[in-house]
Amino acid sequence: MIEQMIQTVGWTLLQAAILMLLAPFIQGLIKKLKAGLQSRIGPRIFQSYYDIIKSLKKDAVISEQVSWLTKVTPYITFTSVITAGLLVPTFIANAPLSFAGDVIMVVYLLGLARFFTALTALDAGSSFGGMGSSREMALGAIIEPALLLALFTVCLSSGTTKLGQIVQIIAEKQWNLIDPSYGLALLAMLTVVIAEIGRIPVDNPDTHLELTMIHEGMLLEYSGRYLGLMMWAAQIKQLVMLNLFISTFFPWGIAFNWSGKGLTAAIFIYLLKLVALGIVLAFIETAYAKIRLFKVPKLLASSMALSVLAVIMRVVM
Repeated sequence: MIEQMIQTVGWTLLQAAILMLLAPFIQGLIKKLKAGLQSRIGPRIFQSYYDIIKSLKKDAVISEQVSWLTKVTPYITFTSVITAGLLVPTFIANAPLSFAGDVIMVVYLLGLARFFTALTALDAGSSFGGMGSSREMALGAIIEPALLLALFTVCLSSGTTKLGQIVQIIAEKQWNLIDPSYGLALLAMLTVVIAEIGRIPVDNPDTHLELTMIHEGMLLEYSGRYLGLMMWAAQIKQLVMLNLFISTFFPWGIAFNWSGKGLTAAIFIYLLKLVALGIVLAFIETAYAKIRLFKVPKLLASSMALSVLAVIMRVVM
């Protein structure tokens, strides 16, 4: 019992460290790949680490008009996305906190981070914060149902909402890649992932223009260590969503135990899948321009329609 508890605590700390250390690298990799596709030099791959460290070293400048919520939200947001990441498998099927929740818990934890971020954006009373908050909550009301529908397609095929069991069942069944329901669910989930992490064509994380920014508009009142935590949390959330996409649709190569040989291969395959998905995101951002804000609900509605069709096909076929 004690050995099992020690192993659980160690695995929890290891995956938390993986999320915190790997998230800025994935962010830098996508930016570098995107710059290469656009014939630009772009920032260094490790630039995201330097930006976070620089912000964490600085003191925060806070308006006198804000409440305690502004100071607490960065820690709540950071904790929420880390907890959600501990529910999602990486290179081992059983996530550290898999016993405490399922895919619905992951969606609710990400929604909790969104709620506090949007609420704090209203705390300072700035026009940009209110604009970003209203846009974030309006899109979040569509993103969360679309995400759940896309995940329910996989859950229906597996007969469970536990991510560890879903990964194991899909890996054993070898879900046919040319299955129409698989393709529809894959496209629906990819659309939702892009919207959830705020990338082109839904949002542009590299801009501060009033007409285009959504998530960045809620962070303009932050500075110093609070801004560093919010930036870090956004990058971890991006990695969590990529892990969720990989584990539910491409779980092959994942390890089911702690054996040395299988674990080494699983880590390599996991990193390879992350890089491949980063290339796909960079290509999408290069090939498409940001769509107008009022067209984003139509894009997410199409994702929901694809998920519904995938569910119908799984039931009928």
